[in-house]
Amino acid sequence: MNITFLTTDEPLFLPKFFENVLPALARRHTVRVCSVPPLYKSQSSAQAARRYLASFGVTATIQLTTRLLRAKLARQSIETICRRADIAYELIGDVNAPKFLDSLRRENVDLLVSVSCPQIFRRALIETPPRGILNIHGAILPQYRGVLPSFWMMANGEQWAGVSIYFVNEAIDAGDLCGQEVFPISADESLEEFILRSKVIAADLLLRTIGAMELGDVERRPLDLAQGSYCPWPDAKAVQRFRAAGRRLWGTKRSSAVMGAAIFRRSRPQPRTIE
Repeated sequence: MNITFLTTDEPLFLPKFFENVLPALARRHTVRVCSVPPLYKSQSSAQAARRYLASFGVTATIQLTTRLLRAKLARQSIETICRRADIAYELIGDVNAPKFLDSLRRENVDLLVSVSCPQIFRRALIETPPRGILNIHGAILPQYRGVLPSFWMMANGEQWAGVSIYFVNEAIDAGDLCGQEVFPISADESLEEFILRSKVIAADLLLRTIGAMELGDVERRPLDLAQGSYCPWPDAKAVQRFRAAGRRLWGTKRSSAVMGAAIFRRSRPQPRTIE
């Protein structure tokens, strides 16, 4: 297949996902990665920083800024992963732009895969790839649709988390479910550690889902949104509840990439796949 990823330029967590996915896919498929700015709608970088500060506080904002600077100095990025795997990488402004849709048709792209892409997909984009668009969401859909599901699961004291893959339609976090893994949330891990671990699980699930698509063996199950829940951006009260539950936002001893790899090697979860 000819596969294009739609993602965003996020250097802390997404490189771990692509590091596990791209080399494996490139052995059998034509692969390209397109990245959009990591901002929602017309939001500016300053507005995004103020929103994070208002919710998570000064200390967490300093920790985030430190990690972003560290990642930049280490050249930790999706682009770097693509370069190492000899995979095309490009920055685009709008996934719904006619020019981009024309490029998908010209390149005969069969399948789009959305990984943390912050833009809303319009009908024209959804209908362009013959095999559709897969989206990866870090929760047990239809529960925890929306923003930062990892945070909300930990704030609510959930013992189990998940990763879901579904075919995109025009609704938010809706469509036909085609893959899902359920795994435990460790009592002592930070949100940073948990997200890194879930990215590795998501990478493995995506590879198996695409493999099933090759064989024509993908199950599609409509999501019952009436049974689900939706997560907004957390406010300061939600962050207080997260901390009151004994949770930490960031790890304390090792860098994000090294820490995530060590956690995965030490205690790989035993996920359950949907039947």
